[in-house]
Amino acid sequence: MALAGKMMMHVEINSGGDVLHDIVRNRPNDIASTLPDKVHSCVLVEGQWGAVGSVICWNFTYDGKKEVIKQEIEEVNEENHKIVFKVLEARLVDKIYKSFKIIFHVEPKSDGELGVVSFEFEKVNPMMPYPTAFMDYLCDVFRGIDHYNTNK
Repeated sequence: MALAGKMMMHVEINSGGDVLHDIVRNRPNDIASTLPDKVHSCVLVEGQWGAVGSVICWNFTYDGKKEVIKQEIEEVNEENHKIVFKVLEARLVDKIYKSFKIIFHVEPKSDGELGVVSFEFEKVNPMMPYPTAFMDYLCDVFRGIDHYNTNK
């Protein structure tokens, strides 16, 4: 029985992969000012904004509840606007997953770009749910960031 899993969703983006990557990597507090009903703050706990090894703590509302997620930037690739976050602590994933990564990168498409949101995880046991609602939430956040940056 495989306990490892991967989920992926594509989000059509109009503001450009470089813009979204820069916000997520270097200016995540812009997300809080853009989408204050979803993301409340982003605090640098250790390291430098956007640097591999840095630890970031996000405060947000998910499913009507205030949540906190602490994560480490594990990988950055400028070429395809990729950033990998390893979740260190989060009530959302604790006791459900042994490990959890959130990956964002950009892929070209014929008439623009797609933002790709991926989760890589290992379940504690096979009966644990897939994080589909959290995936939907993050895709909504990326759509909101894109919409704001396309229309400003």
